[in-house]
Amino acid sequence: MAKIRPFAAYRPAEGMESGIAALPYDVYDREEALGEVRRNPGSFLAIDRAETHFSAETDAYAPEVYEKANSLLRQRIEAGDFVKEPKACFYLYQQTWQGRSQTGLVGCASIDDYLQNVIKRHENTRADKEEDRIRHVDACNMQTGPIFLAYRNHAGLRQLMDSSKADKPIYDFVTDDGVGHRVWVITDEGKIRQIQACFEAIDSIYIADGHHRCASAVKVGLMRREAHPDYTGREEFNYFLSVLFPDDELRILDYNRVVKDLNGLTKEAFLEEVGKSFLLEERGGQPCRPERKGTFGMYLDGEWYLLTARDSIRSEDPVEGLDVSVLQRCLLGPVLGILDPKTDKRIDFVGGIRGLGELERRVHEDMEVAFSMYPTSIEELFAVADAGKLMPPKSTWFEPKLRSGLFLHDLEIR
Repeated sequence: MAKIRPFAAYRPAEGMESGIAALPYDVYDREEALGEVRRNPGSFLAIDRAETHFSAETDAYAPEVYEKANSLLRQRIEAGDFVKEPKACFYLYQQTWQGRSQTGLVGCASIDDYLQNVIKRHENTRADKEEDRIRHVDACNMQTGPIFLAYRNHAGLRQLMDSSKADKPIYDFVTDDGVGHRVWVITDEGKIRQIQACFEAIDSIYIADGHHRCASAVKVGLMRREAHPDYTGREEFNYFLSVLFPDDELRILDYNRVVKDLNGLTKEAFLEEVGKSFLLEERGGQPCRPERKGTFGMYLDGEWYLLTARDSIRSEDPVEGLDVSVLQRCLLGPVLGILDPKTDKRIDFVGGIRGLGELERRVHEDMEVAFSMYPTSIEELFAVADAGKLMPPKSTWFEPKLRSGLFLHDLEIR
């Protein structure tokens, strides 16, 4: 039983939405973030990554950086760049990319649902990354980046959402990366109650993307509860900003791997070792994109190979059976010596959005071998989360990314 409730968002004033909307703060390194803010000073990234207003010598996690984020946000609100919704409502957020659309409900999810595992995760989080967003949310007193949640398609919700899209959207724009964005407001109280009732019939919701933002939002809520022991549970800090999508509309791209060397092996010895666990098929110069689970592309010495996992290394376990697990357990670890992909500097990860040409470029430039993956499915993600297990790092790449700055969740106690 999931508790999702409407909220009164701060959102961009009409005509400013396309300039404000920004990719998530964590898709940029510091230099990239600075370049983007210089290119578009009005981007919400300037608030999400306030260190872009300081010299390179300034610690990105210094107190003054978070103070600057809050100052910038308040200035933008006072200038009229953002408007406050007059009453609590839901929003629909549709993204269209490469001929596909996904429509999510924008609302607030319960921190208690997260704590009680109604909202399920599939990744571990890092304390340093959590701490950054805890300090950002706490300083701004707002949640500025939505959590990407998924649920199993619900016919009643689909019908309610489709009927709401018959109205004129409040935002309708296309970003530089070719993604179309449309937003509708749902203010009808009867429809809001119906939407909430539908979610109450759903027993599990899943974090698709944004584990660190989610964990941070929950911890800020717990901090506020401790500071206000007389809390009722209705305060905004008991909820966090979310966009919830039906599973059948979501698209997960491949998350590929590149490795710096062959762990001291010659090419011939390496191929011999790979052949013990995988069937190898030479593909020459033709880029190899796997077309089914259990297959992998490999680029080595200017040639592509198709690898097919032998039956002996496959598994029915929800984690061990993932392609990313098979590759790690049977090739990256024992053959290439990548024992901990989270910390080993010899491996890097390339999102599928960059294409197979990026794998070839990396091998020619600074790596020795690349592996193209078949995308993890949303069903596999659900199975891992339902089993209470965790995926290996870099298992999923969701596209398109949610934009920050379109919806801000105010935590102010009034």
